[in-house]
Amino acid sequence: MKELNLIVRAEKLEEIKKILIDEFGCGGMTVSNVLGCGGQKGFAEEYVGTRTHVNLLPKLDVRVVVRDEDVETIIDKLCEAVRTGHYGDGKIFVREVLDAVRIRTRERGEKAI
Repeated sequence: MKELNLIVRAEKLEEIKKILIDEFGCGGMTVSNVLGCGGQKGFAEEYVGTRTHVNLLPKLDVRVVVRDEDVETIIDKLCEAVRTGHYGDGKIFVREVLDAVRIRTRERGEKAI
């Protein structure tokens, strides 16, 4: 099993859900609002006559655990769906998951996801 950790634009959540849930039947995901900076560099804003540079931009942190054999296909589909071609499109991090346990039933491994 692998954990995919996506840091993406908030407006792309529906496309991500469609791929992960509808196409691949992922049992669930965790979505958090986060702030971050990277190649996008932020923007300048004027507030009450003071100019400030905002370099932490709002993003979504989406985490999902998937089967090993689906990882490359999911990554390809996600990149195609969320890519705008501009800075700030995001990143996907892939981590190895050693085990998973469903607390309610004590199922383990892929049965738990």
